[in-house]
Amino acid sequence: MKKLMLGLMGAAAIGWALPAAAQDKPVELRFSIWAPPAHPLVPSTKAWAEDIAKESNGSIKVTIFPSEQLGKAFDHYDMARDGIADITYVNPGYQPGRFPVIAAGQLPFMFADAKKGTAALDAWYRKYAGQEMKDTHFCFAFMHDPGAFHGRKKVVAPEDIKGMKIRPPQSTIAQMVTMLGGTNVQASAPEARDVLERGVADAIFFPWGSVFLFGLDKVTKYHMDLPLYTSAFTYSMNKAKYDSLSPAQKKVIDDHCTTDWAVKLSSPWTEFEAAGRDKMKNMAGHEVYELTPDQVKAWKIAVQPLQKQWADAVTKAGGNADEIYKALEASVAQYKAGF
Repeated sequence: MKKLMLGLMGAAAIGWALPAAAQDKPVELRFSIWAPPAHPLVPSTKAWAEDIAKESNGSIKVTIFPSEQLGKAFDHYDMARDGIADITYVNPGYQPGRFPVIAAGQLPFMFADAKKGTAALDAWYRKYAGQEMKDTHFCFAFMHDPGAFHGRKKVVAPEDIKGMKIRPPQSTIAQMVTMLGGTNVQASAPEARDVLERGVADAIFFPWGSVFLFGLDKVTKYHMDLPLYTSAFTYSMNKAKYDSLSPAQKKVIDDHCTTDWAVKLSSPWTEFEAAGRDKMKNMAGHEVYELTPDQVKAWKIAVQPLQKQWADAVTKAGGNADEIYKALEASVAQYKAGF
């Protein structure tokens, strides 16, 4: 009996010494990405998921659902909140006014470099995500390579926007279009080609590589070579699902929801978009044109009211706009991400 008791005690000691993750209950997470499988985010997210599986000793399995299989792009934040998916790819700018703080990352001429910009954006927004996106578990924020104007009509000056129908990428550029006398046509990225093809929209603001990915090169001709804007994105997780994880599993998720991972995961997308700009320059039937310094200055002056509109929205939501904006400027300077 004494030998048996000693044996059991030894076995228990061995069990207690094992990593917690090795004993965790298997968890399957559904990840909804509204982009198509060919989008660079899909393979990079798969690599991210594989690393999560490895570090959790196989106890966390992430299955990716691309192409709006689980819901429309506009709904992805609510899908994470409501548990329709466990993790989702969110464009906060698809819902104007709902997430005013992170909208600072959408202001024109804020970022010049997407990799450094992602680091600056994510490091800055972590302080505010818990409040602004409190009904989901924030993983990280990132951005695409700066996007530009693409249309059937050549636009050079801000006043050229007047009377045009334009599909904006997010709420801040939508404000710009309205401010300049244009009309916004709301459509998600997967729907963009259709609205241009049918003449519902005359032009679009979009990153370069994705023009080809979503077939917009077939319905646009003129491309302004100006890094006008970026869009901010998040990976957001269902709170109940995160809370249901073991401490060891939470640590694995936390270790994969960092600024470093935000940059690592989004970098292939940045490179893909940048390559699209060079590709477009060599395309027959397309005109890629630069602006003069005076024309660029005119655009910068024209978009200045957008910062006040952003500040007013943040103040209305109870935030200290001046403090928040200065914190973003400091982060942009720290990471050398600005113009």
